[in-house]
Amino acid sequence: MSRRKLSRQQQWRIDKIQAEKTKRAERKETHSAEKEARGEYGPEQTGRVIAHFGRTLDIADDAHRLFHCHQRANLDSLVTGDRVIFRAGDDATGVIEARLERDSTLERPDARGNLRPVAANVDRILIVFAVEPAPHPNLIDRYLVACEATGITPVLLLNKTDLLPEDGGELRRWLAEYEQLGYDVVPASIKEEHGLDVLTRQVHEFTTVFVGQSGVGKSSLIGALLPEEDLRVGALSEQQRKGTHTTTTARLYRFPAGGELIDSPGIREFGLMHLTERQVADGFIEFRPFLGTCRFRDCRHRSEPGCALLDAVEQGHISASRFASYRHIIASLEA
Repeated sequence: MSRRKLSRQQQWRIDKIQAEKTKRAERKETHSAEKEARGEYGPEQTGRVIAHFGRTLDIADDAHRLFHCHQRANLDSLVTGDRVIFRAGDDATGVIEARLERDSTLERPDARGNLRPVAANVDRILIVFAVEPAPHPNLIDRYLVACEATGITPVLLLNKTDLLPEDGGELRRWLAEYEQLGYDVVPASIKEEHGLDVLTRQVHEFTTVFVGQSGVGKSSLIGALLPEEDLRVGALSEQQRKGTHTTTTARLYRFPAGGELIDSPGIREFGLMHLTERQVADGFIEFRPFLGTCRFRDCRHRSEPGCALLDAVEQGHISASRFASYRHIIASLEA
C-alpha cells in the first residue's frame, strides 16, 4: 500500500516541529558547552540510566545520587539500564560523554518492523500475566520466544492468584506444563501477600525487566516490592476487562538489598515479525533436540513425511497445544 501524500500544510507543520526540536537540542548543547567552559562540570564518572525522556536522561551515580543529564549530540540513542560515562554539575545536572558496552539488549520491533532497544544490561525478563485479564497460552509463548531470541532468562509470574478457582482451573495446567519444560514459574497475589518472598529471591542481585499486558498488575507488584516508590496504579476497566496504561517510559528501580528492576510500558503483544521460522522454532525449547533431524532439510513442519517435530508430537515428546501455538505464530508471521 502506497504512503498517503501529505498536504503542504501538514508537511509545513512536520518541518516546523522538527526545526523546533533541533533548536532545543542545539540550545541544550550550547548551554552544556558554556557550563563546561566555566568549569561547572566535575570529572568523568560512571552512572546508570534510570529513565530517559528524549535526549534528557535521569542518571544515577555509584552512590545512587540522581542527576538530570543532557546527552551529547554525537552519541547513539540510550535506553534505561545503559551504563554511561558522565560529568556532573553542582545543580544535579550533568552531561553524558559516552555509553559503555552493553551486556545484553532487550529489543522489540516498532510499527514498521524495525528493531528498537527498550532496555539494556538486563539479566532476567519477568513475564507477568494474571488470572484477570484472562491470558492465552499463545501470548505467553510469544513472550517466551522473544526472550529465547534475546538470550535473556525468562521467568513466568502468574498474578492475582486469589481469583483462581479452587481447583486451579486451566491456568494451573498451563503452569505445570511450563514448569515441566524447565521455566521458573511464580504464582503471586498482592491481595493475599502470597508469592512475594519467592519473587524477591528471583530478582535479588539481578537486573530484571517486567513485561506483560496492561492490567496484569506490574505496577502493583513493583509497589509491593518497593513500597517507598510513588507509583501510579491503573484501575482495571470494568467494561472491557483490559488494563489502562500507567507507565509511560521504562524506569529502573533499585532494591535496597541488591538487584534492580525495570518497569516497561504496557505491551499487549510482543511482536515477532523480525524473526525467521527457524528462530521461532528455536524459541520453543522442547523442539531443539529434533530440529535439523527431519528427512528433508527444507522441512517446514507441516505435513512433510519424515518431519521430526510431527513425529515428536505424535509420540508425546512435544505437546500438541505447544505445537499448535508454534504453527499459529508462524501463520501470523506469514500473514
